[in-house]
Amino acid sequence: MARHQLLNNIDHKALRILTGRSAALGDGLMCALTFPDEFRSIQAHYPIVFHPTADGASFQPLALFGFREGQNLFLDGERWDASYVPMVIERAPFLIGQSGGEAVIHIDMDSPRVSSSAGEPVFLPHGGSTEYLDRVNSLLLAIHQGVASTPAFVDALVRRDLLESFVLDIELGDGSQNRLVGFHTINEERLQALPGSELEALASSGHLLPIYMAIASLSNFRELIERQQRLHAAHA
Repeated sequence: MARHQLLNNIDHKALRILTGRSAALGDGLMCALTFPDEFRSIQAHYPIVFHPTADGASFQPLALFGFREGQNLFLDGERWDASYVPMVIERAPFLIGQSGGEAVIHIDMDSPRVSSSAGEPVFLPHGGSTEYLDRVNSLLLAIHQGVASTPAFVDALVRRDLLESFVLDIELGDGSQNRLVGFHTINEERLQALPGSELEALASSGHLLPIYMAIASLSNFRELIERQQRLHAAHA
């Protein structure tokens, strides 16, 4: 259960945040929300896929870490085995809320990262923001702006019929089969078949570069499968 509170330097003056990486701290996730402005960093490590929204009316881009719920193949004990951690992961346990029509910082007080005795302090002794909180604020702003830009990007893909569902079958060393379903990727052939005017429109709206980043990210499925194979072999 989440217990969100408006962050302030009175109620949370002694607040500290555990910034390590582990499943116990909430990092045991199969995927995380991402957005077009982050695709360049994401594509260097993780496959970018698209999942239907809860209402089925659109799609949301995700960085994929594993092949089943709760599996993060980038977690190695208390280490995240990649040089870039997605912003939505890094900002935890903070999130953006609304107060009087303005964006404010909230914190999930039930997060395992919340502490009063260890971790990064959020406020200075006199009540000012620490460098850590300044970093969180920058992350939240980037996420807020990035998520706001996502619907136009996804709409550009859907209107051109560029998203397609896919099924990924993975055979492990012992012959057992694993299957990834329920996600979509960008169809490269349909993209290449678009007339020049459509490509120009995508480029002028800033959508073409993240499209190519998302396509390039799919090469990371090879590494993700290898991580799955190594994990399976280690527990065989």
